Amino acid sequence: MKSLKSLSLGRNLFSGSIPYGFGNISGLETLNLSGNNFSGKVPEDIMQLSNLTTLNLSNNKFSGEIPVGLGDLLSLVVLNLSSCGFAGAIPGSIGNMMKLTSLDFSKQQISGELPIELFGLPSLQVVAFQENRLSGDVPEGFTNLVDLQYLNLSSNGFTGRIPSSYGLLQSLVVLSVSFNRVSGMVPLELGNCSDLEVLQLRSNRLSGNIPGDLSRLSHLKELDLGLNHLDGEIPDEISRFSSITTLFLDGNHLSGNIPELLSKLSNLTALNLSSNNLSGSIPSSLSNMISLKHLNLSRNYLEGEIPSALGSRFDDPSVFSMNRELCGKPLKKECANVRNRKRRKLILLIVIAAGGAFFVAVFCCGYIYGLLRWRKRLREWGNGEKKRSPTSASSVADRDRGGGENGGPKLVMFNNKITLAETLEATRQFDEENVMSRGRYGLVFKATYQDGTVLSIRRLVDGSIDECTFRKEAELLGKVKHRNITVLRGYYAGPPDLRLLVYDYMPNGNLGTLLQEANHQDGHMLNWPMRHLIALGIARGLAILHSLSIVHGDIKPQNVLFDADFEAHLSEFGLEKLTIDTPAEASSSSTPVGSLGYMAPEASLTGQPSKEADVYSFGIVVLEILTGRKPVMFTQDEDIVKWVKKQLQKGQISELLEPGLVELDPESSEWEEFLLGVKVGLLCTATDPFDRPSMADIVFMLEGCRVGPKIPSSADPTSLPSPI
Repeated sequence: MKSLKSLSLGRNLFSGSIPYGFGNISGLETLNLSGNNFSGKVPEDIMQLSNLTTLNLSNNKFSGEIPVGLGDLLSLVVLNLSSCGFAGAIPGSIGNMMKLTSLDFSKQQISGELPIELFGLPSLQVVAFQENRLSGDVPEGFTNLVDLQYLNLSSNGFTGRIPSSYGLLQSLVVLSVSFNRVSGMVPLELGNCSDLEVLQLRSNRLSGNIPGDLSRLSHLKELDLGLNHLDGEIPDEISRFSSITTLFLDGNHLSGNIPELLSKLSNLTALNLSSNNLSGSIPSSLSNMISLKHLNLSRNYLEGEIPSALGSRFDDPSVFSMNRELCGKPLKKECANVRNRKRRKLILLIVIAAGGAFFVAVFCCGYIYGLLRWRKRLREWGNGEKKRSPTSASSVADRDRGGGENGGPKLVMFNNKITLAETLEATRQFDEENVMSRGRYGLVFKATYQDGTVLSIRRLVDGSIDECTFRKEAELLGKVKHRNITVLRGYYAGPPDLRLLVYDYMPNGNLGTLLQEANHQDGHMLNWPMRHLIALGIARGLAILHSLSIVHGDIKPQNVLFDADFEAHLSEFGLEKLTIDTPAEASSSSTPVGSLGYMAPEASLTGQPSKEADVYSFGIVVLEILTGRKPVMFTQDEDIVKWVKKQLQKGQISELLEPGLVELDPESSEWEEFLLGVKVGLLCTATDPFDRPSMADIVFMLEGCRVGPKIPSSADPTSLPSPI
């Protein structure tokens, strides 16, 4: 077909090597073989297509190095080799393609330094090298490419400093050097890039102040300087970013107050200032930012009362957590001025009540005294004194210490009254047939009452703590409420060592069973949106526990329960204070600090649970949700984390997919969302506990994985109705 000019075979299921013969189509100008399973090497005859202007081989499974012969395609304008599986260095012959405007070598295993020949391509506008293994200093040679609009060097091993000469790139729209080892200061010359819309320098070793000169970037929409070593105050000039929608400055050493002028950023939708050294009060003007959807001010030294409008709008405590001197809604920490105001009101009320009681007592005493004097005078006026008839003082002793009321302990319900007798009948005297699960803290029974109410009753093992302490701990545990945790509805404490906890009944079982059923049905019952919501629900539940300084200690699929709407509820938390000994019925794979396959390495060594260990266990659960593979399926030499990393390094992304997700389109947003979910799981399972993100940050990341209506992240008693 000598006259054929365009051939597109992309997004099919072709496999094997690319056949020879394409070189015979001498008139070919566009060749698209992307999104297949081609392997092996690229045929050399493709390098003979002298008229070729566009070559797209992305998302395949080639091997070896990038073909040197690509340099013979002198007419090439667009070259896309993203996610191809190539390794090794970039050939210098790439510098022969003088007409090239777009070059995409992203998401491969390319290593070494960038060839200097690359910087002699005068027409280059798009350069994408993210997610490779490139090294060396950040190249200054890109300054020669005066038409450059997109430069992405993120997720590599670049070092050195960001060249100040990048400020000469007047056409630059996107600059991303995130997730490298770049040091030095943020060049103030970047303020000269007048067309810049996205500046991403996250997770490097940048230091110094945030340059106020960046405020000259009038078109900037996203600025991400998070996870660096920046210090000083947030400059007031930052308020001049009139177009900005995303501002991430988290994980630095910034100090001083949050600038009032931030409220001028009318288009801002996401603001993250967490994990810094910011102090002072939260400006009330932040409440006026109507476009703001995501906010994180946690892990600072902020103080004072949270502005009421801001606290009502962002009612998740994790947004403001880890600020010791911060108070007000939604932290459930009352401010000192509010306490003093209430105390003054209480004192005034007591004084008024005491004064009123005093005057009533004086009036009553005066009335009785006057009455007695009047009666005495009547008697004196009489003609003969009559003897007083003795008054009959009837004394009634009506103290029934056991007849009228049961003196023993009662079943305490927070929202309704259910007796112990009804509970015994509902569980058939705790019959074995009504056991729903067995765990470290005893048996869980299904209780079906005569009025149709169904509850879950946990019977703790013998050897529990004393009755008084148990009641105190149960009352505290009953105050922990969130839509993604199992809320304690009531309790019972009575002899002989009978301890009961009452929860809502979860009719749809646990996550472990659901994943097992999904595997048997090729995963079709668990599509990507549902898996994402499950992971997000677990993250929100665990985040609220951590914000209350509650460590779970045993995150695993069996401890994630589902209600009638298949919403995830985290269970089995806060029970260690209600028992003394670990029961014999507990699973042999379970320890005081986790379960086999889900336990953090440091927890297995120290035997101590921690928030960081919870984050690790959550990461394992996320990887299991996304891949469908249980941690116990792997050997001691290769766990699920190593297996996932190996597939990513090989570029075999489809190997990660559970059968029900294999239909995800590699070109779709859901594919990118899935990969983001995998990366969240890997971040959570970092070897060093201090490298793992907090659960609040994980919730923020998972919420950003998927675009859709925001689901409320917390609940008060009014939005958490009890079924009884």
